[in-house]
Amino acid sequence: MSALDAVWALLVAAALTLVATPAAAALARRVGALDKPKERGLHDRPMPRLGGLAILAGALLAAALFLPLGLEARGIMVGAAIAALLGALDDTFDLPAAPKLAGQVLAAAVPVLSEVRVENATLPFLGALYFGPILGGVLTLVGIVAVMNVVNFTDGVDGLAAGVCAIAAITFAAIALSLGREEAGVLAALTAGAALGFLPHNFHPASIFMGESGSGLLGLLLACVAIQGVLKTAAVVALAFPLVILAVPILDTGFVVAKRIKYRRPVYLGDRSHFHHRFANIGFSQRRTVLYLYGWTVALAGLALALRFVPYSDDRGNFDAEWTAVLLVAGLAAAATSVYLVYILEILKFRRFRERQLRREAITRGLAPPAEEQITAEIEREVQTGEFSAVGRE
Repeated sequence: MSALDAVWALLVAAALTLVATPAAAALARRVGALDKPKERGLHDRPMPRLGGLAILAGALLAAALFLPLGLEARGIMVGAAIAALLGALDDTFDLPAAPKLAGQVLAAAVPVLSEVRVENATLPFLGALYFGPILGGVLTLVGIVAVMNVVNFTDGVDGLAAGVCAIAAITFAAIALSLGREEAGVLAALTAGAALGFLPHNFHPASIFMGESGSGLLGLLLACVAIQGVLKTAAVVALAFPLVILAVPILDTGFVVAKRIKYRRPVYLGDRSHFHHRFANIGFSQRRTVLYLYGWTVALAGLALALRFVPYSDDRGNFDAEWTAVLLVAGLAAAATSVYLVYILEILKFRRFRERQLRREAITRGLAPPAEEQITAEIEREVQTGEFSAVGRE
């Protein structure tokens, strides 16, 4: 296998997914697998799900053509098929949380039992850690299920999950191939291709959603790519790669879950606390929201690539000044993008728009404008809880 195989795998997966997606949409309409408008949603008409079936078709064909189907590869693809098919059942019948989680565990268990697991790791300051097959298998299973849900949580606005997964998978492919992990590189490339092939149908205005069948599938593939292509290496920064590359969906999920726990809400029930919901609440269109989050993901992916490819050290504690400066620039770019999106757009812009809106609402109702302290207290409450009405543009 080579980088050329990875390119071909990407192209084949993208092509088949692109042409198969309309058929998946037609099937969804026929069986009633539709996402109906709801309060926390951003669409205003019933949308077909089951986009994950088209993604699965593209991934399976590319794997059959370009991926040596040894034990690990077979386990990954069988697990991916289980994730997509069980997700399709959820897309059609809206399964309760417990059966849905059980299906994710089943899908993740297949690659873990096929030796796709992390039995040892090298951590900074701690050195080499050995988990063994049992503890390593359990930790890997939990990790795969976690990534499946991280991608699922991200799938709330047209094109977001597919685009973020494509960016992440391309980054993983480059890193895995550079580490000599050709099989993982091809797997990452076909994952990226399947996501990219689906994206033209899913970008706003979307004609189909990937649904649980797609988010579970892509999450499982990305987790397995991270394990096979990065975490199984002896590199000290191996753990940093998936955390940086998947930082946007991880932060979004962590933020939402923490807020639900804080306010004693079930973590599996949806709400409007996600990054894309909060951007919509300050007046961003779906396209602008997605493009900003793409940019954030690209900035973090650039940092991961810099950590891998920039020769800032000779591994003996000696740093090259110029290359270290390049790495610092990549780090600063990622940090600045994160601060801008999380703080300035989310908090400062919301405060400005919401302050003006509260004053206008009082005038419209014939009331005296609220005092500065009242406005500040109300905005603080809304920022903390995420409970506020949409704020229009001016």
